[in-house]
Amino acid sequence: MEKVIYTLVTPTGSDIASLRDRLCGDTTEQLLALGAHGVQVNVADDDVAPAAALRMDGSGRPADAIVSVWLDSAVHRFRQPVDDALSEVGDSMAAYLVTESVPIPNTRFPAAAGTRTDGMAQVAFLHRPPDQAVADWLDVWLNSHTQVAIDTQDTFLYVQNVVARVLTEGAPPWSGIVEEGFPAGAMTEPHVFFDAVDDEDRLAAHMQQMMVSTQRFLDYATLDVVPTSRYVMRAVPAAS
Repeated sequence: MEKVIYTLVTPTGSDIASLRDRLCGDTTEQLLALGAHGVQVNVADDDVAPAAALRMDGSGRPADAIVSVWLDSAVHRFRQPVDDALSEVGDSMAAYLVTESVPIPNTRFPAAAGTRTDGMAQVAFLHRPPDQAVADWLDVWLNSHTQVAIDTQDTFLYVQNVVARVLTEGAPPWSGIVEEGFPAGAMTEPHVFFDAVDDEDRLAAHMQQMMVSTQRFLDYATLDVVPTSRYVMRAVPAAS
C-alpha cells in the first residue's frame, strides 16, 4: 500500500466551504469506489480562521485543501482515476508519493469517521536546503528535531511524510509534509501552542529551542504552513 498526498486550491468562483463539503462528500465516495483503502481531508476552512496569523506562504499559493489517499499502487496508470477525480474538484492539483511516520498518533481527541477532529491540524510543507545532503537533512529532521518538537509543543498528533516522488508535472518540489494536531487554544495563544500555559519562562525556552532546532534544516522563507480542519473519512485498516 502507498500513501499519496494531494494538494488543491479553491476553484475560482467557489469557496472553501463548498470545496470541503464536496471533498468530504461525493469525492470521498468516489475515491473509495476507485479502491482507496483510506481517505483523509484537511481543509483551511472557517473553523481554523482564528489561526490565520500562523499561515506561512513561501510558495506564493499555499494549498487550501490536502487530501491523503492510501492506494494499492501509486504507479501512474493505476493512480490516474484518482488524479482525475481530484482535479475535477480543485485547481492546481499536485500529488506526492510519501513515506509516512507517526511519532504521535491521535489518542487524545479521537473523532468518528467523517467528523471534524477537535482543535487545529497544522500542515507544513518543507524544502530541503540545496546545500544540505539528503541523508543529513533527514537525519536532523527525523532523528533529532522530532524529539525537540515533541518536547516543546502541545501536539496530540504528529505525522511526518517524507516525499519519495513528486507525481505531477509542475508541482512544487516539496521534500517533506508534516501534520501536527494542536488543541483549539493554540490557534490564538502561543502559551498553548508551546505547552507553556501560565509560564513565561517555559514559553521563552520552548520557542528558543524550536527556533534553534528548525534553523538546522529549514529556511523559513521557503515554507508553506496551512492551519486546517482534519477529517478522517476512512481510516486505513490496521495491519494484521
